[in-house]
Amino acid sequence: MIGTMTPETPVTTTVTIAMPAYNEEHYIEACIASVQAQDYPRELIEILVADGRSTDRTRDILARLAHSDPRIKMVDNPERLQAAGLGKLVKAAAGDVIVRMDVHCEYASDYVRKCVETLAQTGADNVGGAQRSKAHTFFQRALCAALTSPLGVGGASYRSSESEGFVDTVFLGAFRRKVFETVGLWDPKAITNEDTELNQRILESGGTIFLSKEIVVHYYPRDSLQTLAKQYFKYGRGRARTLLKLGRFTNIRPALPFFMVAGGTVLLATPPLWPIVPAALATYALATGAEAVRVGRSVGKNAIPTVWTIFPVLHISHGLGFAAGLWQYLRSPDWPAEPEKLGPKKVQLRAV
Repeated sequence: MIGTMTPETPVTTTVTIAMPAYNEEHYIEACIASVQAQDYPRELIEILVADGRSTDRTRDILARLAHSDPRIKMVDNPERLQAAGLGKLVKAAAGDVIVRMDVHCEYASDYVRKCVETLAQTGADNVGGAQRSKAHTFFQRALCAALTSPLGVGGASYRSSESEGFVDTVFLGAFRRKVFETVGLWDPKAITNEDTELNQRILESGGTIFLSKEIVVHYYPRDSLQTLAKQYFKYGRGRARTLLKLGRFTNIRPALPFFMVAGGTVLLATPPLWPIVPAALATYALATGAEAVRVGRSVGKNAIPTVWTIFPVLHISHGLGFAAGLWQYLRSPDWPAEPEKLGPKKVQLRAV
C-alpha cells in the first residue's frame, strides 16, 4: 500500500508542471486553475507551458495569468509538436520532479502530491494514474464504454482505474529529473506515441514505471467516428515509428491491429482463401458484437450499436496507420541516433 504524507511530513521536493499547448484559448485557463488549486505547497511548484505559436488568444491568456502568478512561464515551441515542446520544458525546468500534464484533462486536487508520494514510496522513475475517460456527448459515452474493453484497448493496464503496480507505460506521467539525464528527452520529431516510446527507453535502461490507483486524472475522448479514426491512424503510425526506431516493443499489443488488417488483406487478395472470408468476418462480428453488448449496456441499450461500430474503427484505423508508418519510416527515417539528454540542473525554484 502506498504511504501518504501527513501534516507533519516535511515536503521539500520541487515540482515542474510541463504542459504543451497550441490554440487552447477555451481550455488553458481552467487547466491552469486546476494546477493552482493543487494541495501541494505552492512555493514548490512552477508551471511551464510550451506554446506552439498559437494563433488564437492562448498567449494573451498565458501572459495575463503569468502577471498575477509569477510561477507561470511560457516557453516558445516553434516546432508545434508536443514532444518537441515537452523537451524544451524539461530543459527550462527547475523542479526535481517533472509532472507532464495535458490541457484537455481534469486533475484531482491531490494529483501532484500523489505523484510525488508515489515516486518516493515506490522508487520508480515514472509514475502515473489510469487514463480515466469522461463524456459530454452520447458518442463519447459509447466510446468510453468501448475503451473499458480489452477489445478496445488490448488489455492495457493504464486504461483500468482498478489496476496498480509496475507496468510498461502510464497516462501522462511524473518523472524524476534524473530520467532525462540518463535516457534522454522525448523524441522531438514524434507526432504521436512519444510517451510510450520514452517509457520503453526507461524500461530498457533498467528503470521502472508505476501505475497508482490514487493518482486521478480524467480526459475527454474524441466525439465522432471521423475524429476517432484520424486519432487511431496517427497512433498506429507513431507506434510503427517506435518499433523501427527501438527495434522492438515491450509487448505485442501495439502490433495486433496491424496483424488483423494484414491478415484480412491476405484473405481478400488470395482467391483460394476466399471461402474462409465469410467465416472470418462472422467470427469477428460475433466477437465484437458480444463485447459491445457486455460493455455497452452500462451506458444504455441504445449505445450498443455505436459501441459495436467503434471496435472496427479502432482496429482498422490503427492497423492501417501502423502499415502507413512502416512504409513511411522504412523509406525515410527521421530520428536521431541518440536521444538528446538533459544536462545538470542549473536553476532553483523561488518561493512565491
